[in-house]
Amino acid sequence: MTPGEIRDLSEEEIETRINEEQEQLEQLRFQHAVAHLENPSILREKRRLIARLKTILNEKQQAIAPEA
Repeated sequence: MTPGEIRDLSEEEIETRINEEQEQLEQLRFQHAVAHLENPSILREKRRLIARLKTILNEKQQAIAPEA
């Protein structure tokens, strides 16, 4: 998911996507601990996607918040 696609989503959709991705990451970590993943770089990609989602969500919230 590109940053442009993420910016098109609403805040609620981004928060939902963050929760979904975090759950998937937990499942992948468990699978990796029990039996090796075929492609362990998926963990890195998931972490980066979650960070990207959180960053854009924070940008949107800061743009809406009144400046002090």
